Amino acid sequence: MGKRILVIEGHPDRDAGRYNHALASAYAQAAESAGHQVRRVVVAELDFPLLRSKADWEHGVVPAGLVGAQQAIAWAEHLVFFFPLWLGGMPALLKGFLEQVARPGFALGEPGGLAHLPKKLLAGRSARLVVTMGMPALAYRWIYRAHSLKALERNILGFVGVAPIDETLIGMVEGDAKGRQRWLGRLAKLGASGA
Repeated sequence: MGKRILVIEGHPDRDAGRYNHALASAYAQAAESAGHQVRRVVVAELDFPLLRSKADWEHGVVPAGLVGAQQAIAWAEHLVFFFPLWLGGMPALLKGFLEQVARPGFALGEPGGLAHLPKKLLAGRSARLVVTMGMPALAYRWIYRAHSLKALERNILGFVGVAPIDETLIGMVEGDAKGRQRWLGRLAKLGASGA
């Protein structure tokens, strides 16, 4: 029996020609062919407002356009995020999506225990972050210390219980057709293995 995998495409551009969408499709198609159950959320196709207050986050109603995304996250055992690096971090639309779906009562429970931290309601799920960028991936990791990925892993996904979290950093994506093709093959292998 395969895994229940949710592919979350976080590129804010709906253009099907975007490399992120091709990577996500390569992963999803190989995963399905290998017997995994796959659902997809394309953030660019969702209609939702940005959160503007703590009160709205804690007590507001999840926008109708994101109820299905929350249901898909609850269903999944493994979350795979695809997004480009923009200004050193994830695109604002993806961050806004995560702020909306990772609400108290869904992703976080009531605080308790010695540290008085909220209960991690999404525990038991793993994740992979597939991040494309124009710079060399090693430069992002070692010179810039991949700070935005650490924030996503520790302060968002880890905070709600998602672990372990693996990374696939794809650098120099513009103008290297052979390299782009190789990465599509690598993502297909990851999809087939459910990683």
